[in-house]
Amino acid sequence: MPGRINERQYFVYIMASWRNTLYIGMTSDLESRVAKHKSRSVHGFTAKYNAVRLVWYEATTDVHAALAREKQIKGWLRARKVELIATVNPEWNDLAGYLNRERDSEPPPSRSDRDSGGSE
Repeated sequence: MPGRINERQYFVYIMASWRNTLYIGMTSDLESRVAKHKSRSVHGFTAKYNAVRLVWYEATTDVHAALAREKQIKGWLRARKVELIATVNPEWNDLAGYLNRERDSEPPPSRSDRDSGGSE
């Protein structure tokens, strides 16, 4: 039912290394997932390339939309991914601290708040 309080959210996110290697992922628990990336507790791409900075994310209540958006962004050229990050985070700051501060006050910005771009 749309508009329900405590409706489940899904997040599409981009992690970056200090050399700006990018990882795109999707999760229903962004805080926990980012913590796993930062601790390198899951072996794989982010641990290998040290992609530990959360540089972009968006939220939706539609799991299918989140999966489609993740696939869409993964299909983009690097320049378009960099442009997407720059629209909300031109300094490529680690947004993980933002998650901790905003967790109880307001939901993170949605796609419509962050990116009005469509698919290619």
